[in-house]
Amino acid sequence: MDRKRVIRTGLALILAVVSAASCVTNRKVAYLQDMKHGSQIELENKFEAVISPYDELDIIITCFDTDLARPFNIRSVDAGNFNSNVGAGYLVDQYGNIELPVLGTIHAAGLTRLELQERVKNMLISGGYISDPYVMARFRTFKVFFLGANGGQAITVPNERCTFLEALALSGDMSVFTDRTKIMVMREVDGKMVSRYLDPRSSRVFDDPFFMLQQNDFIITRNTGYHNFQQSYTQFGPVLSIVTTLTGLVTTYFAIMAYRNSYRNNN
Repeated sequence: MDRKRVIRTGLALILAVVSAASCVTNRKVAYLQDMKHGSQIELENKFEAVISPYDELDIIITCFDTDLARPFNIRSVDAGNFNSNVGAGYLVDQYGNIELPVLGTIHAAGLTRLELQERVKNMLISGGYISDPYVMARFRTFKVFFLGANGGQAITVPNERCTFLEALALSGDMSVFTDRTKIMVMREVDGKMVSRYLDPRSSRVFDDPFFMLQQNDFIITRNTGYHNFQQSYTQFGPVLSIVTTLTGLVTTYFAIMAYRNSYRNNN
């Protein structure tokens, strides 16, 4: 075999091993790559969480005359005290309903908390119970779940509004080996688990209907082939090191022999 060809083959093998083990381009990991300075994107979806079955809500009802409001609260509420820790939790059942004192069954699923507040307020006024009610509804807990190659975690959201990008930030972000082209968001819709793939590298992610996360959504990631190669490289590192060393020695040997032959021929 031609010595120069052997040298080129050996160098190419060494470079391929090193590059494949460590190379992850910025294009594969950078967020929102198509956004420029001053970019404005029209958002098609409202960023408001909606109530779903099995959510737990805090609902507080009060008014100027606190005695009138007392029957509508499981716990007594002082005037002006709207701390969410005071209210009692109402569990949304599997049909999307909650049971309020006096008012009875209210269908809450599919409503935002503001819409639920307005519905309860209108029921109090139209029923002749309270003429000046103040209603506050909040999610008692709001969690989404993150599952990756290295394990999972429950992410507690500090308020009831959480977008896909916010959840990634709260999770501690992802490794450079995470496949960002297919990050799955999975949620229960009408008794079925529905999944969509989102790509945070593109601004089109803002228009995806799953960009606004809902209670108990799952975010599921997977690693790229780079990570699998790196794991294999780590596992078989000693063997690959020996192969690389031998290749280097053989390449060096042929280089020296080629130099000696060239020197003899010229002299």
